[in-house]
Amino acid sequence: MKKVNLLILFLSLVTYQSCGIYSFTGTNISPDVKTVQIDYFPNEAILVEPSLSQVFTTELRDLFDTQTNLTSVNSGGDLQFEGEITGYKINPMTATAEQTAAQNRLTITVNVRFFNNKNEDDNFEKSFSHYYDYGGDVQLIGSALDDAFDEIIERIAQDIFNASVAKW
Repeated sequence: MKKVNLLILFLSLVTYQSCGIYSFTGTNISPDVKTVQIDYFPNEAILVEPSLSQVFTTELRDLFDTQTNLTSVNSGGDLQFEGEITGYKINPMTATAEQTAAQNRLTITVNVRFFNNKNEDDNFEKSFSHYYDYGGDVQLIGSALDDAFDEIIERIAQDIFNASVAKW
């Protein structure tokens, strides 16, 4: 009976220890990482959409606030994100017989520098990009622009999250 109790105790400890660094969101954040700093991402693209920088920065901050238990700070974060929006372009994708665009593609590119001040091996600088296709007869303003931003920014923010703390 004593051997059975010791075996149960041992298995319980091993199970408890092995589950310590995982979370339901798929992150792999070290327990000594407590804070995240996400700096403002200025728009340095040739074509500038005025609200893009603020919308992107807010979305990235919100993702970390909802998907991790890290505290957001303005400086000195254990994890730091900085960078800039480097691309905002609209290209025709398909043409009609009248030589006009039947479909256009908005592509946004963000350059990110990630610093893990607790484990410098995780640091990286990388560009993330995503696109949104829309009809050639649609003007990219108002709700059409909001829909494009929602899809593109959500995807880029998730890719940054996965590359930095989920290690995907």
